[in-house]
Amino acid sequence: MPLGNLASLSHFLPELAVTATILLLVVAHVVGGNRQSAVPAILSLAGVGAALLLTALQASVPAKSLFEGMVALDGFAVFFKALTALATIVVVFLSMESEELAGRSQAEYYIFLLSVLLGMFLLSASTDIVMLYLSLELVSIPSYLLAGYLKGGGRSTEAATKYVVFGATASGVMIYGFSLLYGMTGSTHLGEIGRALAQGEATTPMFLAAVMVAVGFGYKIAAVPFHMWSPDVYEGAPTPITAFLSVGPKAAGFAVLVRFFYTVFATPDAASGAWVLSPGVDWTALFAVLSAVTMSVGNLIAVKQDNVKRLLAYSSIAHAGYMLMGFVLLSPAGIKAILFYLVVYLFMNLGAFYVVILVANRTRSEEIADYSGLGSRAPFAAVSLAIFLFALTGIPPFSGFIGKVYLFAEVINKGVYWLAVVAALNSVVSLYYYARIIKVMFLEDPKDKSEIAVPAFPRAVLCLLAIPTLVLGVYWEPVIRMAENSVKMIAF
Repeated sequence: MPLGNLASLSHFLPELAVTATILLLVVAHVVGGNRQSAVPAILSLAGVGAALLLTALQASVPAKSLFEGMVALDGFAVFFKALTALATIVVVFLSMESEELAGRSQAEYYIFLLSVLLGMFLLSASTDIVMLYLSLELVSIPSYLLAGYLKGGGRSTEAATKYVVFGATASGVMIYGFSLLYGMTGSTHLGEIGRALAQGEATTPMFLAAVMVAVGFGYKIAAVPFHMWSPDVYEGAPTPITAFLSVGPKAAGFAVLVRFFYTVFATPDAASGAWVLSPGVDWTALFAVLSAVTMSVGNLIAVKQDNVKRLLAYSSIAHAGYMLMGFVLLSPAGIKAILFYLVVYLFMNLGAFYVVILVANRTRSEEIADYSGLGSRAPFAAVSLAIFLFALTGIPPFSGFIGKVYLFAEVINKGVYWLAVVAALNSVVSLYYYARIIKVMFLEDPKDKSEIAVPAFPRAVLCLLAIPTLVLGVYWEPVIRMAENSVKMIAF
């Protein structure tokens, strides 16, 4: 029984905490005279930290339907709220160290950042297509502003423009797919749409609606062929925002992808424990091909990149392909593998971007060639970056290896052997361009032999990101159990 609006408020505390913080930041922006004040960052950390704590307190709460069925409170939503809140906290730390943002309005920046977080909270829990679309736009519109936040810079303006054009197109296609679903079923609630479609046979409008909705979600996770915006946006946006876009909205995109498709186009099979998608289309083969193409395009184009941010952008596309392997399986085990991989990906990818920020603050460059001799100029940063890059490759004993093991194991158990082979070959390709950066850092002579100082605070943040990257490679049971429990508690 869905709870009413007033009754739902007591279960909506993390979102209310983020909303209150945004309002406080608006006040700070209006009355504060110092654009470089640290107050907005401290307020943001406090607000997101409170939201994370309130989310953790919801972990054991039975699944509920809130606001007349618009939003779900279940283990799946709680997992993604915690994940995106943690990513936001790390990005606030990254932003505090980034010299790109010097001279810019800090309060305004964090208002946009927390607005995206609020959208991600709602997106991962939406059970109605109206709320889903509004949440997606709440994620997208502030993201456009953040991508172009370096006003006056040609790359930043280009990034924001392309982001808006591709985002608006994807949103338009997706909402047309929603309108088809509403026309066929007479409902906007995902569960009711799924039950109505399950009673009939597969039709062309139904398949067309699924494809159109997949375009919107594919854009959000940067899956091929909806990835064209990603490299230019990642290169032109401020580096902390590039890091944020590569983790936060991508995780929220996977959350809504799973919830939507398994609610609307699938029915659970009690015998196998898997979901059976609607007949008429070989969904498993379709998503397997999408996964293979996404990881292959991302890795092969990354080989040619000389800019570190652009290289990590194509790397992010490739990792979306790896995670789609879990979606192919149509099983709780596959979703569990995605959730675990998102956790380890958060630490290793944000860690890599943090080192990029620290180096760019000194060298004013993001070119791989300017990382030459970094092992002698900034040993701590260089070793940390090597750890993150090896983890992204999937080499043991780093956490990325365990993440890929779960994805590969489930694909092999399902019998999709060719996809496992493609993924293995792509991992070899990725080793080439990640190892290229490591080679430049440790085996080439520096162009500039001056030392790059890494203060105590950035060292502490790097440790907080590197330690989980190492520990989850040898002891991952708590996280995988948490992911498993989150899948069991999902309310479709």
